[in-house]
Amino acid sequence: MKMLSSNPNAAYRRVDLDARIEASANGDLTRICLEEAVAALSQALLSLERSPGSPPSEAISRAHSIALWLARSVASENPMRAALLQFYGGLAVTIGSNMLRPDPIQIRQARDDFRDLLAAAG
Repeated sequence: MKMLSSNPNAAYRRVDLDARIEASANGDLTRICLEEAVAALSQALLSLERSPGSPPSEAISRAHSIALWLARSVASENPMRAALLQFYGGLAVTIGSNMLRPDPIQIRQARDDFRDLLAAAG
């Protein structure tokens, strides 16, 4: 049997995320992704506080994947498409540049940008 993850917390997060996605309506998927990006970046910041010399690559990678998915999934008929592509794309670049040598200030800013969008979505 293949393990979901060597980290039990990550496995539980993945199962919870899969369940939320299955139960979601179309409009809820973006909200779920924004929440997951905030959670991943928050986890990365906590990991950096505990162990500054060890990059939290799993959490940063998860946030990066979410930002890329969000950028790729903006509907072509969305009137805010250009702004959203720039926003998500910029976050993906910022997060990606923090994979090897994470900068807590940049990670915190990216997390706060996702939080702001989540709050604006109501």
